[in-house]
Amino acid sequence: MTADVRVVVVTYNSERFLGPFLDSIAESSQREIAVTVSDNGSRDGSLAIAEGRPGVTVLRNGANLGYGSAANRGAAGAAEEWLVIANPDVRLTPDCLDTLLEAAERWPTAGVLGPGILTPEGELYPSARLLPSLRRGVGHATLGWVWPSNPWSTAYRNDRGEPREGVVGWLSGSFMVVHRAAFEAVGGFDEGFFMYFEDVDLCDRLGRQGWTSVYVPQAKVLHVGGHSTTKDPASADLMARTHHRSAYRYLSGRYAGPARAPLRWAIGAGLTVRYGLSRVVATVAHTAVPTRRIRPTQIDGGA
Repeated sequence: MTADVRVVVVTYNSERFLGPFLDSIAESSQREIAVTVSDNGSRDGSLAIAEGRPGVTVLRNGANLGYGSAANRGAAGAAEEWLVIANPDVRLTPDCLDTLLEAAERWPTAGVLGPGILTPEGELYPSARLLPSLRRGVGHATLGWVWPSNPWSTAYRNDRGEPREGVVGWLSGSFMVVHRAAFEAVGGFDEGFFMYFEDVDLCDRLGRQGWTSVYVPQAKVLHVGGHSTTKDPASADLMARTHHRSAYRYLSGRYAGPARAPLRWAIGAGLTVRYGLSRVVATVAHTAVPTRRIRPTQIDGGA
């Protein structure tokens, strides 16, 4: 039977998470699903977990290419109409994928659909947001870490009212369902982003081509390893530095041209200051805080 959906999961020393992720796929849909594990040079037992599983293809990239680059390679040559791009530290809840694909029928221009993403504590993470703008970005970057409910962060995180299905600016790349034709039409992820902001950029470019990003919060995944602070200071610093570089790459692309060179300089200077502050104040790097707790019945699909 030909698969309807291809899941592309990007791995890098993901032995702890990959098995449960692969196990959770089967209950998420009644459709035929193919899986590609795009591995960025894991040195643990990740590939041993994946190899030999029915319907699973392992792609050995040989080195850590970054998230977007590995996802692009995993999606290359896919024939399925829908691609699922995912981190391995996600668990799909029952019928989650079918719920997302049913929503796609209601939104014929959907290029990307994303579920509600829950933390291990059962809180709804703000994973469906507005595209960054200069005003929202400045307010969020400077105040989000000390005043999470400030109006700029609240607007950017799309955090007003109850979560509902609808069009948003961008969706988290930790788990997204992507229309393959749309993904190919824009060339997939921009491989200039090693990690962070590749999802923002993808949704932005799709939107410029007439595709929409649709949030489907009634479909839920658990991000069991995500949104947590690493205990390794060197790794935490590398992630913070990469995050700020990616932010500059994205924002400088939106404000391109010689006339906006002073603005790009100001953005770069501001991000440099913010990165320096993040090295001494840990909360600066973690401005997106969960604001809603989900009842167990909601996670399981009950009323």
